[in-house]
This record gives sequence, structure tokens and C-alpha cells, in this order.
Amino acid sequence: MDPRNAIPVTLPRDKPTQSYWQLEPDEIADLRSTESLPSDADVVIIGSGITGAAVAYNLLSNGAQNVVMLEARQACSGATGRNGGHTKAASYRSFLQHQQDHGTATAVKIARLELANIRAVHTFAREHGLDCDSNPCGTVDVIYDAKQWEADQRAVKAMQAAMPGDDASVYTLHSAEEVREKFYCGKGGNEAVSGGISYEAGSLSAYKLGSGILKLDLQKGLNLQTNTPALSLNKVDDSGRWQVETPRGTVTTKRVVAATNGYTAHLLKRFQGVIVPLRGHVTAQRPGQNMPKEGLPATYSFIYENGYDYMIQRAKGPQFEGDIVIGGSLTAAPADGLEEYGTTDDTGFDEVIVQTLNTTLPEYFGESWGEDHPDGRVRKTWTGIMGYSPDGFPFVGEMPGEEDLWISCSFQGHGMVLCWMCARALVAMMEGHDNQELDSWFPEAFRVSEKRLALSFRGRLHTGAEPSPYDS
Repeated sequence: MDPRNAIPVTLPRDKPTQSYWQLEPDEIADLRSTESLPSDADVVIIGSGITGAAVAYNLLSNGAQNVVMLEARQACSGATGRNGGHTKAASYRSFLQHQQDHGTATAVKIARLELANIRAVHTFAREHGLDCDSNPCGTVDVIYDAKQWEADQRAVKAMQAAMPGDDASVYTLHSAEEVREKFYCGKGGNEAVSGGISYEAGSLSAYKLGSGILKLDLQKGLNLQTNTPALSLNKVDDSGRWQVETPRGTVTTKRVVAATNGYTAHLLKRFQGVIVPLRGHVTAQRPGQNMPKEGLPATYSFIYENGYDYMIQRAKGPQFEGDIVIGGSLTAAPADGLEEYGTTDDTGFDEVIVQTLNTTLPEYFGESWGEDHPDGRVRKTWTGIMGYSPDGFPFVGEMPGEEDLWISCSFQGHGMVLCWMCARALVAMMEGHDNQELDSWFPEAFRVSEKRLALSFRGRLHTGAEPSPYDS
């Protein structure tokens, strides 16, 4: 992994693959609130995905003024606008690792935060009337490896023993036959189903969610500057202020928030090899003609020995209702997808991964899939850049030794169940509310620290239910 970690992280690339969610760009996609770039701000937020949008919303709701947001490309065009639309925690799959490394109390806190994040996002969308295909629903993990199935059952039992009666530990185990019958998997196709686990989750268009939050921010006074990358960040001598350089000029500000996820190391060099970009692949497909007309009963993950795919079906109502969005298949590529690490190139694809994603649904659903749609199976394929850390946790808080430089980044492809609550925690810290109440729900392990900055990335964690073979 070391050669991949050493690849210099770039700015977001020009002309990325077109995300399925952005086939109709939002009206604010290329918005610049003011014709010229402001020269001065109280807060500059770098990045307009769900983290940047949520940080801005919390700051502005609490009375902040003169908040400027810089986005290198179009609004909400990074990982948020390019993901698979899944709000799914699968907390049991990381629980044993967290328990081993950080203790039961921290493992429980993380599991509760993830479920709270899912619920908060869908609640916010409903209460604010955001048209983002919000669909709180159940999910199922279909397990295709016998050893993995045994490990997953142990993990669920460990969670339920540690937090009995807690909503975050509610899982239902299903036999292989139940999975085939209730969730349409494996019949007449891949018969290697070992079992399944169902629990609370949801789906949405993260692009529409992010754009909707940004519009609320704009109403509260946010100055959004799209197509304006942050090139460098420097402290002004003696003044305690920061200068953010862009191709359109320089903004001087008291506080900076980096909501830059997989691109963070381009701006903050200390994260080179610490927050490592990873390119993910997603495809949108028309359902087979035997698939249930009323829609599938849940969202899905398909878990095999060394990896997984994740899948939602779009609910009735929006354009392309019934489409199936499936992503993953990283380990189908040579060397388990090694060359996908360290790259920020979302302008193209790995052909092996794409071919796997484009052919795997009939294998998962077997005779329940049937003939392909007469217009063809694949509607759209795209890529996006995620950010991964050595210990599998985001970095949240003020940079050590760098006053008023704040960060919330590196969500392990898990942003839709982490970003919202991490943004809420970051704003609490920024506003001087870093207290016992925050500690009651926000894990210490998520905070940025010198110790964590000294770690080296060795690969993705939490791809299995067993603890990692190395001590993070």
C-alpha cells in the first residue's frame, strides 16, 4: 500500500464521469452568490457536500454571519453527489473491532451515533420538505460465505449483549431459505446464500439532499462560490487569520473548515498517506422483468469473503422509479482493487469492476430477475472519490497546533451515516460547547489528534465482522 499512499493527492478533476443523480443538474450547480470572490470572511468552508452543507447550516442557524463556501467543481459534485444513495450503518460489522481496540463503551457510542445519523437525515429532509427521494426502510445483508456468516452472528450477539433493548442493536437473523424466499435472492441463480441479517436503514438521493440543504443555507446568508478550488492555505503573520488562495483571488478569514474528504491531503499536506483517496464505482440499472412490480422489500448488501456490494431500488414516484443502483465490487479488480487506492481520477473507470457490477444482479436474484428490460439493463455508470483513514474513523475537530483550522473528513465510504452528526459535533466544538454533553454521544476516537496523524494507512477496515489482523 505504501506506493499508493505516496501518490500526491490532487484537486478534484475536470470533466468527471456524470453521476446518475446529476443527470439533471440542480439550479445552484454553478451558482456564485456574488460575482466577485469576497476578500474577507468570518468562516470559509471548503467543500459543498453534505458535510460542508451541514456545517454551514448549523453555523448559520446559530447566528454566524459572513460564511463563504468554496467548491472546486459544481455544487455537491463530490462523493455526496456520486454515491449509491444508501443510508445504512451495518454497525455490527465493525462492532467487534471497535470493542477490541477502544472498549465496549466506545463501540456502543459509535453504533448509536450511526443510527441517530440515519434517523436525523431522514427527519431533517421530511421536516424541511426536501425533495430527495427520502425513504426510511429496512435493509438486508445477504451473506454468501459460511465463515463470514458465523462471524456475523457472533458480532450481532456481542452487540445485543452489550446494549440489550437498544434500537441500535436490533437485528433479525434469517436462514438461507428465508433469504431466498423473503428477499428474492439466489433462487435459480447463486445458491450459495449462507444467511441474512435485516435491520433499519434507508435510501435517498444524496445529491438532492445536499443541494436542498445548500439552498436552506443560501436563504440564511451563505455565500456559495462554485468552480472555485482552494489552492493553498496559509496563516497571516501575527494576525491569527487565514488566507485561502483560489484562482479567482484570496479570501482572508478568521476560521477555516476543511470538508474535503478524500481530497484533504491536497490542501493539508499532513494528511498525505493518512487520508487516502479510494475510487468507488456505481451503476444504475433497469430491473429485470421478473422482479416484483411492487418493488423490493428492502435495500441490500451482498457480502462475500473479502468484500461486498451495496444496492438500493428507487421508490415509486421519482424519474426512473424502480431503477436499481448498485456499487462496490472493488475486489473484483486485480490485487483486490489496489490501483483504486490513492487515485482522485473520477473521469474514468476500471473495466473489470464495471463489468462485474453490470453483470452481477442476475446472479444475486436468479430466476427472480428474469429477462433484462427491453431498453437494456444498464442506464448509467460512474465513479467517485472516497476518503479512508488508517483506523477506520473520520477526523473531526481542530487541527493540533493550528488555531481555527477545523476539519471533518475521511468517512470510509460511510458518509451518509457519519457526516451529519460529525458536522453537528464540529460546530459544537467551534462554538465552545466541547463539553460533557458532546462527550455523551460523540466518540473520542473520531477526534483529530497527533497520535492519529502519525498512523499509516494499510487498507480498508471493517470489510468483515472479525477484528482486523493488525492493531489499528
